[in-house]
Amino acid sequence: MLTDLQKEIIDLKDEKNAIILAHNYQPKEIQEVADFLGDSLELCIKASEIDDKDLVVFCGVDFMAETAFILNPDKKILIPDKDAECPMAHMLSSYEVKEAKEKHPDAAVVLYVNSLAEAKAEADILCTSANALKVVESLKEDKILFGPDNNLGRFVARQTDKEIILIPEGGHCYVHKMFHKGDIAFAKEKYPNAQIIVHPECDIEVQDFADAVLSTGGMISYVKESSDNEFIIGTEVDLITRLKREIPEKKFYPLLDEAICKTMKLHSLEKVKNSLVNEEYPISVPEDIAKKSLKAVQRMIDVSK
Repeated sequence: MLTDLQKEIIDLKDEKNAIILAHNYQPKEIQEVADFLGDSLELCIKASEIDDKDLVVFCGVDFMAETAFILNPDKKILIPDKDAECPMAHMLSSYEVKEAKEKHPDAAVVLYVNSLAEAKAEADILCTSANALKVVESLKEDKILFGPDNNLGRFVARQTDKEIILIPEGGHCYVHKMFHKGDIAFAKEKYPNAQIIVHPECDIEVQDFADAVLSTGGMISYVKESSDNEFIIGTEVDLITRLKREIPEKKFYPLLDEAICKTMKLHSLEKVKNSLVNEEYPISVPEDIAKKSLKAVQRMIDVSK
């Protein structure tokens, strides 16, 4: 049952010819008013296909809204809370990418979509946790500069013969860094019949103890297709919110209750309504950076289809 505020937002979407895109880590009330829910790759692809809307309200973090703008420079891209930043994306500057390219001129640059537009502009191609290996394998170069998430880079390095050079040193997602192998041991004891699925942003030792290592979109597909009925989920807790809504017949347990992305949670229904009413807060990217970034974004989308 939708609340009055949720119904108001849905009416405003029609009035403004707007679409609401939301990441899987958004809370239940925002998931319920979104037109499309997805992981970073799915949101990129969806953003590239928007052609009949005037406004795009992006309930995610800054780099996601930037990517939507890069793909739709003629549309108004709004983020309900302008402080919704991804700490990992801010760990890698364009200067650091340029510096690494000078040190390794024979390397291709693969940047995680979780990076700022200024860094994306220095990349040959982007990737997400869903397609990182496929992207790396699509390149002719044998040496790859990969950033900003070190754990995703290590995950790829284990599956390819190419040399993966991590940039910057120590790049990470603070939410996925919360998980430890002891948490898995505890969870297995508590839920002995459950499969453990974790995100590739988790530390390698955590990945090693899991039954599967998948992107959030991959997790959703995996549990839908699995014959198992219980799952321990090692990512941000609100993915479980979506899983419970879409697959109510199965049981889901968080690997850690505290695995919460605080900046993802800055959005609220009140802020979404304000975003639609007052068209706040617009996201834009300088034209030169947007044009350079678009090549890397589009190349990733092309490889992923």
